[in-house]
Amino acid sequence: MFDFRPWLLAPIFLVSVLFTSISFSQEIRKNYTGIRALGMGGAQIAVANDETALITNAAALGKLRDAYGTILDPEIEANSNATTTYNRNAYNAFSLQNVKDTTNLNRNTYLHAKAQLFPSFVVQNFGIGILGRKVLDAQMNTAGTGLTTFYQDDLSVLLGFNLRLFDGRVKIGATGKIINRIEIDKVLDPNATLDLATVASEGVGVGADVGIILAAPIAWIPTLSAVVRDVGGTSFSAGSGLRLKTATRPNAIAQDIDVALAVFPISGKTRSAFTIEYQKINAAAAATDKLRYGHLGYELNLSDLLFLRAGVNQRYWTAGIELASEKTQLQLTSYGEDIGVDGTPIEDRRYGFKFSFRF
Repeated sequence: MFDFRPWLLAPIFLVSVLFTSISFSQEIRKNYTGIRALGMGGAQIAVANDETALITNAAALGKLRDAYGTILDPEIEANSNATTTYNRNAYNAFSLQNVKDTTNLNRNTYLHAKAQLFPSFVVQNFGIGILGRKVLDAQMNTAGTGLTTFYQDDLSVLLGFNLRLFDGRVKIGATGKIINRIEIDKVLDPNATLDLATVASEGVGVGADVGIILAAPIAWIPTLSAVVRDVGGTSFSAGSGLRLKTATRPNAIAQDIDVALAVFPISGKTRSAFTIEYQKINAAAAATDKLRYGHLGYELNLSDLLFLRAGVNQRYWTAGIELASEKTQLQLTSYGEDIGVDGTPIEDRRYGFKFSFRF
């Protein structure tokens, strides 16, 4: 009888990643990273086990034992500079005019804010959800003549499927997505109009992510996972004018690959997850600083009520805590993000909060 042992492929995948020659400027952008993953060093594809599998790795839909319906799950995030400057001068973090005024009073200070909402429904091997997400990073130069701005406002519909093979040892999943995106990625003139219709790009993109999980049926369940993101690339030329009429379209998203290894020790009612993940292999191939793409995470699960998380994101520590009940989750996290150029790391310390109500 043929004895299929897919986990034996793990060393091949890992070696190919470690020896891939990895230039990238400023922050490495990701379409989605949930608050749980942020507490675990940004690693997510091998440890996803809830509705976020629909976004992070559709193959993880095959790990679900129950159905999850998320009604309300607001997640907000800001960096330490944003909280400090807000105390000096209250502002709307997603208003360009407010951010311009605030950064002008705090020149050469990097501001970061993010908010997202993900109502969804998932069962084993299937999921559907709507992701609303806003991100704004901004910094006024010393002279007050240029506002470096990155802004994304996404409204996405996602539909995911998974196929379980060999008693679940192999899981293959795919998520189709339609994204309406409003984007700014340039230096703005603070003296010119900051109306979104003038300075932003808007468009609709149709894309897909494909993931695989290979799990060994032995102690600690050694797991290898890989996700091909935006298969064939995702452009935003499928439509425009859905929420905003602009003359230009957002930047296309290039196809890329994330890979990860994980183990899951279990002792009574105490469970753990340890994972190492390497993201954006194709982008990393042109970079000098390989640590910018590395993520290491750990989670301690105490009776599904209290979760403690720690990790290393790029080269900076992360930590998180979650209090959970049958229908609610309260999560807090802190993590460091590299916002420097390739080879010259700069840490930006960030803090996140999420509350979820599920049925």
